[in-house]
Amino acid sequence: MIPRLLENQVQRWLSQFPAVALLGPRQCGKSTLARRVLADYPAALYLDLERPSDLARLRDPEAFFAVNAGRFVCLDEIQRSPELFPVLRSVLDASSQPGQILILGSASPELLRQSSESLAGRIGYLELTPFLLPEVPAAQLRVHWLRGGFPRSFLAPTDTASLEWREEFIRTFLERDLPQMGITVPAGTLRRFWQMAAHYHGELWNASKIGQALDVTHPTVQSYVRTLEHSLMLRVLPPLEANLKKRLVKTPKVFLRDAGLLHALLRLETENDLLGHPVYGSSWEGYVTEQVLGVLNGRWEAFFFRTSAGAECDLVLQRGRRRLAIECKASTAPELTPDFHSALQDLRPETTWVVAPVREAYPVGRTITVTPLPDLLDQLSKIKD
Repeated sequence: MIPRLLENQVQRWLSQFPAVALLGPRQCGKSTLARRVLADYPAALYLDLERPSDLARLRDPEAFFAVNAGRFVCLDEIQRSPELFPVLRSVLDASSQPGQILILGSASPELLRQSSESLAGRIGYLELTPFLLPEVPAAQLRVHWLRGGFPRSFLAPTDTASLEWREEFIRTFLERDLPQMGITVPAGTLRRFWQMAAHYHGELWNASKIGQALDVTHPTVQSYVRTLEHSLMLRVLPPLEANLKKRLVKTPKVFLRDAGLLHALLRLETENDLLGHPVYGSSWEGYVTEQVLGVLNGRWEAFFFRTSAGAECDLVLQRGRRRLAIECKASTAPELTPDFHSALQDLRPETTWVVAPVREAYPVGRTITVTPLPDLLDQLSKIKD
């Protein structure tokens, strides 16, 4: 098993909260990590709510939890049974002990909270991503970028096998997983939208233009965005709205969260295919963004910065009064534009990195460092909040 960065935090939160929800997309390794955690609880119960036999055991949930009082319970694919949440509240309130229930789900906290308001103050939410770069050998960065972090895609024996797995994942996700979450949009419609989002990956989002291409309304396009965002497939990166007395872009950017799925939707099988495609630069930007935010695990707010005059920075991290700036360059000899320097004058970050596929870090002036992605992730994992 490949150790996951989140394991220690899951253990720590189970010692603090009565319930912990471990959320992440399908096939990202939630069940594997949960079984590793459950190994420390000898009497633990694991129920997969997609398995009819396990689901039948919860036909009378109050009786089930009464019979198994005091045992640590893991409920996998909780979004299949949202009616359990009110029962879980009474179970958690019956004992003040932490670490009673571990919940696994394939939907975002926002979507689950629609059914779990009753658990407020009793549950902590953690998100497990597909493999992050620090979880795999650093020498495989380009493989990780091309194939993405889903374990079966990343570990596939060939690029062809990896692409075939991702294509099947996309089909199953659209045809089975989303309907199980209550999403009624036809799979073919969402697939066309998803492919179009791939072509606009990392660009300013123009819902009206997308709607015209799909022959649907602006609100319908936004509902598609929310569907894929809540199912952890898209990231909507908001613009920084700083009080700088300048006209700022107020339109968000939209990224596909897994680079491998982006490349599958664009039919990019090999690294050579990616190198020759217009998405190359924005793919690197999205890849870096997901790795950074995965390592930070919600500890910093994330934005991009752009003024109407053209000053821009790809990623701005903010926590309280602290501000960090990250620019993504897919070139091994990155060049910094006047617009980027102008953005830094506006932002005044305490640290600025230019992340590029270079072998080692080197300074550019007094305040900017060009750095390999593994080095940046190592620094961010150690940064003090």
